[in-house]
Amino acid sequence: MTKAKTKAKTKPFDPAEYLDDSESIAAYMTDALETGDPAFVADALGVVARARGMTDVAREAGVSRESLYRALSADGNPEFSTVLRVVHALGLRLSAAPVQNEPAA
Repeated sequence: MTKAKTKAKTKPFDPAEYLDDSESIAAYMTDALETGDPAFVADALGVVARARGMTDVAREAGVSRESLYRALSADGNPEFSTVLRVVHALGLRLSAAPVQNEPAA
């Protein structure tokens, strides 16, 4: 006699559920920017925008909600001006820092 296996119920992980303060949002975006992957950065901006409320962010950035969803998806390719407007609407600031060279082995 075999026991029937019960399937565990899962739901997709949504990082937006955990981005509930400015510090966690800044850390998330910093990590995304450090990947150097433009698609990942755009998607991360979309996650943060969803966490903050896509409609409000779109209004503040001066773009339609639908356009913002498309631009900030993993397949999106937003213009840099859109990225800057969204960053501003999210209350974030982009900054630059020199790359730390790794010590020679």
